[in-house]
Amino acid sequence: MTPRPPAKSSYDVVIIGGAIMGSSAAWFLSANPDFDGSILVVERDPSYEFASTAHTNSCMRQQFANEINIRISQFGADFVRNFQRYLGDDPEVPEIQVDHYGYMYLADTEEFAATLRRNQELQASCGAGTRIMTPDEIAADYPFYNLDGIICGSHNLVDEGYFDSGTMFEWWRRKARENGVEYVADEVVDITLAGTRVTSVQLASGDAISCGAVVNAAGPRAAGVAAMVGAEIPVEPRKRFTFIFDAAEPLDRRLPLTIDPSGVHMRSDGDAYMTGCAPVVDPAVAHDDFAMNHDVWEDKIWPTIATRVPTFERIKVTSRWAGHYAHNRLDQNVIVGPHDEIENFVFMNGFSGHGIQQSPAMGRGVSEWITYGEFRSLDLAPLGYSRVPANEPFVETAVI
Repeated sequence: MTPRPPAKSSYDVVIIGGAIMGSSAAWFLSANPDFDGSILVVERDPSYEFASTAHTNSCMRQQFANEINIRISQFGADFVRNFQRYLGDDPEVPEIQVDHYGYMYLADTEEFAATLRRNQELQASCGAGTRIMTPDEIAADYPFYNLDGIICGSHNLVDEGYFDSGTMFEWWRRKARENGVEYVADEVVDITLAGTRVTSVQLASGDAISCGAVVNAAGPRAAGVAAMVGAEIPVEPRKRFTFIFDAAEPLDRRLPLTIDPSGVHMRSDGDAYMTGCAPVVDPAVAHDDFAMNHDVWEDKIWPTIATRVPTFERIKVTSRWAGHYAHNRLDQNVIVGPHDEIENFVFMNGFSGHGIQQSPAMGRGVSEWITYGEFRSLDLAPLGYSRVPANEPFVETAVI
């Protein structure tokens, strides 16, 4: 992406943000045979160095508490599994690496165990392979856990684990450009309305771009973009910490993405391991605040993982970073689809840590809405903007 002005002064669709969501929407739109419009993607940081996409843990799961989120992730899993086919059977398109070691939710209270059991029933009804495991069953499959106090676990080895989202992101951008999508390094600083429609966006470079529709794919900066059309969305950057470590005594099998009752999660990462958590106090942070909190390792993460997997008492941290969730304070679910009054302003915001795995379904859904005026493949209406001004949360309890 080079710093140059847009080639034209008018586009059918302007997408604000070129990271995983913006590029998903750009590719799905440009690949839709029923859409023949022009697309401009405006990305403020073409290096993506500080984008949430660059700090992802690249995981996917079916273990959600709402059917719509399960279906969203099931499409994501199918898209990743059949990536070459979805991208037109181009022989240059690589397969996406996937490691299906699964998620393992551990419950240490009867209340949470009951929640896992309810969720498993819903997931199974949707075709997911989730099963509830007793401590003895967990120990038989994964003898390295310390299961003191654990009542049950919820585990699924089908379409759950790690996938190479970087390859998906790279090829979405590449194929979108091949389809005629234009990317520019710039920033949208204002949006002009005429009645109930967006008519143009103003770029920091000074260019005014007329448009037929605008997609807000601005990640943790989404609230600022929404405010340009007078909308308030409860989306803010929240800091999350990730650590990569080597173990003096590596486990003899893959470590599922384990969600400890404390909230700390850990998983295999190649020949190493990855772990992370939210801070104990979890406020909104500045968009440029990526400072590490080193106390979180000593005070929370290491004691937890060393207790749950005793061989992790002897480990060495090799890498660490802080990234941002685009956190939706209302219900930690995405806001997707049109504004309820400004029909050509479309949201793709507030993924709260689920964005990478949900990006295929989101791009497809936004493409359908812009092209047909409706969601066709999967009804995303329950995740629409109208619930925000109505203050009606669509709660997802299975959040990490």
